[in-house]
Amino acid sequence: MVKREVVIRNSTGIHARPASVIVCTSARFAAEFRIQKGDCEVNGKSIIGVMTLAAEQGATLTLIFDGHDEEEAANVMEALFASGFK
Repeated sequence: MVKREVVIRNSTGIHARPASVIVCTSARFAAEFRIQKGDCEVNGKSIIGVMTLAAEQGATLTLIFDGHDEEEAANVMEALFASGFK
């Protein structure tokens, strides 16, 4: 299992477009992917789950990966969050 902490950098937080980018990118990997914000944990491969986080700019999230390609998935997703979902 790999965990990474990320901070939401873009000014609009996670809305529909960033949620879609997160889900589409994470689907490339076999590893299970969960996102935690405070006490809430959701499936990072579910657009509904990701959007329910209502993560605003400056929010800290924990990305959790579990599977044979977890390290690669963690690196790619961490870079995606750092880029502001670009």
